[in-house]
Amino acid sequence: MKSNNKLLLVIGGPTAVGKSEIACCVAKEIGGEIISADSMAVYRYMDIGTAKLKECMREVKHYLVDVVNPDQYFDVKMFEKMACEAYKEIVNKGKVPMLVGGTYLYIQVFLYGLAETPEPDWKLRDRLYEIAKRKGSEFLWQKLLAIDPAYAGKIHPKDTRRIVRALEVFINSGRPFSSFHEWKGSRFRYVGFYIKRSWESLKSRIENRLLDMIKNGLIEEIKELWERGMSLTTLQAIGYKEFIPYLKGERSLEESIKEAIKNTCDQAKRQIRWFRRQGWHEVDLDIMDIKEACKKVVDIYAKAEESQKKSVHS
Repeated sequence: MKSNNKLLLVIGGPTAVGKSEIACCVAKEIGGEIISADSMAVYRYMDIGTAKLKECMREVKHYLVDVVNPDQYFDVKMFEKMACEAYKEIVNKGKVPMLVGGTYLYIQVFLYGLAETPEPDWKLRDRLYEIAKRKGSEFLWQKLLAIDPAYAGKIHPKDTRRIVRALEVFINSGRPFSSFHEWKGSRFRYVGFYIKRSWESLKSRIENRLLDMIKNGLIEEIKELWERGMSLTTLQAIGYKEFIPYLKGERSLEESIKEAIKNTCDQAKRQIRWFRRQGWHEVDLDIMDIKEACKKVVDIYAKAEESQKKSVHS
């Protein structure tokens, strides 16, 4: 899919770091449109807990946001198809395609493609979920660790959805799930930016953002979603799933907040490990503000774009 079109601009980093603010600023500067790489932003009605920047969405065209209902199935294969269609639409308009988010699996799949995996086996999946319900997700994770340590090491032992899918694929194909994720070169010409902060700064932002979300109606949003009906995917969403026991009267609000902060921090650590390994341009928001960060991204992108034009014509 490589072409002489404008370079793809990729902005990634951990949750709550400030990716969306920078991306919105950059998009307005360079005429960009944003493909969201956030596995929860695809769902309608999940606005507060996914920190959707509604004002930015009014000013800059976004794709892969609010495309399915919370009770509908959505996976990485569907993301890849829709994101590639969005990319074509953006470049056909002469705009700059931007991929922005923290779901690194989505970013990786968009950049490198997705190998064909077996179609969902719903009966097998239901049996595996039943085992997880009776014996716990950790029991299945141990099984996964024995057959596919590479993939098991990337996911949380309580991430039931991904554990079940990996076991399902292995049982039906005889191949470890990680073997479907062995990418070579990128199919796009792109320049990547890793947005970062110190751990102390990021942890504080995670805590404060969650408290602000609760003040802004997060619990009410979750209650409405829960009553409306949520898919297995949305029930696993960090920042949402921790409050279901509270709504059932099984846990205090304080305990749910504490668990949500812990799970979000664990997620951020996994994101940081992945983005650090990419070798992208680093943008440190501990030493610059959003405007300065925006200028840095715009300047580096402009130089990379100019360099690409010269190489094409040389």
